[in-house]
Amino acid sequence: MLKKEDVVIFDFDGTLSAHDSNVEFAKYCFRRSLRPWLYLPLMAVAGVACMFNPGGVWWRQNMRRFMTPRMVREFAPGFIKQHMRERFGWSADQVAKERGDGRSVILISASPDYLLPRLVRDMKFDAVLCSRMDEEKPWRYEFLCWGQNKVYAMDEWAKKNKIIPNVVRSYSDSKSDMPLMEIADDQVWIDRKTGLRKHA
Repeated sequence: MLKKEDVVIFDFDGTLSAHDSNVEFAKYCFRRSLRPWLYLPLMAVAGVACMFNPGGVWWRQNMRRFMTPRMVREFAPGFIKQHMRERFGWSADQVAKERGDGRSVILISASPDYLLPRLVRDMKFDAVLCSRMDEEKPWRYEFLCWGQNKVYAMDEWAKKNKIIPNVVRSYSDSKSDMPLMEIADDQVWIDRKTGLRKHA
């Protein structure tokens, strides 16, 4: 039998944390390996494709085509330790407060599964939903958790846990999260540059 459950949803990049973890990890790799530099021409083409199809998968994959399982194993731990310092000061307290008020707290982000769960391990989310990547080809998406797909990810989680989610509040910095924000009773928009709440 399904049960109704109050849920609060957080985005990650630009909402709880400054900068984009995907972009920052790519920069981290560029500083430590020659391999990404060899893919700059492909990245340039992908950048053009992004302008015409911001929600596309092809350009996202090719922006990260240089990524290998070995790079992830070698570079992700150091990057995660560094990027954890990018969190906005209020984020951990707010997540704890929402949980303390008796709500399930879910993180839903486009960030990849080889980064996000470890980036927020200490924040005690009830669920961390993110983009699922091919382990052998970590540049390839098995599921891109972006836009409308964030709603699908939440529905999948809810079905698995046999609940009907009542989204009390949703936090985001980006209009790409509008499908998720529209199903929330309260929309909290964050300024990704300052970490402060935007006011209409």
